Amino acid sequence: MVTQIGITPVSLGSLQLSARDDAGVEWLLTSLKGWSSPGIRAELTPRLADHGGWPSPVYLDPRPITLEGVISAPDRTTRDAAVEQLIAAVALTDTILTVSESLSRQVTVRRSGDLLITPINPYSATYSALVTAADPRRYSTTLQSQSTALPSVTGGLTLPITLPITISATTVSGSITLTNSGSVATRPTLTITGPVDTPTIVAALPGGSVTQIAYGATLQAGDVLVIDSAARTVVLNGTASRRLYFSGTWPEIPAASSVTYSWSSPTYDPSALLTGTCRSAWM
Repeated sequence: MVTQIGITPVSLGSLQLSARDDAGVEWLLTSLKGWSSPGIRAELTPRLADHGGWPSPVYLDPRPITLEGVISAPDRTTRDAAVEQLIAAVALTDTILTVSESLSRQVTVRRSGDLLITPINPYSATYSALVTAADPRRYSTTLQSQSTALPSVTGGLTLPITLPITISATTVSGSITLTNSGSVATRPTLTITGPVDTPTIVAALPGGSVTQIAYGATLQAGDVLVIDSAARTVVLNGTASRRLYFSGTWPEIPAASSVTYSWSSPTYDPSALLTGTCRSAWM
């Protein structure tokens, strides 16, 4: 059984860095640098013959994060095994770093500097690890997901009739609504499952404006098209790029806002499905 140590639980992949694990190792995180805010990229162009300057758009830099702590174990063998766990966790490939404060949030990181491990005695060691989140946003650990079929109305009044009558119908709106509770825009993933012919998705944005995306080809039964607005990719069945058939504006959900996505097709098939997923995002 893993027991929490410290005020803020932090995990790197499956390794919990603020806990006592089943082997009796105490992982004490003493410093977490870079979590509060990433750097920014911005320029000011001086105004000609005037005071001040012209500001450029402001963008967030990648987020470097330094983890520092102490490993305490019952014996040398257990300590050495814990050190190997840490080396494996500070990986060269994508790893989820989670910080559970009043809100649990996560970033995707890779090792980006030296991993310094210093033995103190046969039972303990200190460490310092540098990892970097290429995408600096801190995302909710909760993944929102909503799905809808194509819009349709079924049932209702059928002739001839016998009094008294009951008129009922089932309506599918063909719309989903995703919410970003964070402080910076987040980018959803939209997944279309066939069969469907040249689908179009319209996004109703805050303030009444709309944007549209379209896929200019047909999906057969069982085909799955993933539109990943963060990665800027359109992939069919997990392998084939279909970016050439995509047109429109990449979906984005502004901070502290909700966006409704409605879809349509020239032909109707009840098996066609649109699924939207997103995580709220913070700077």
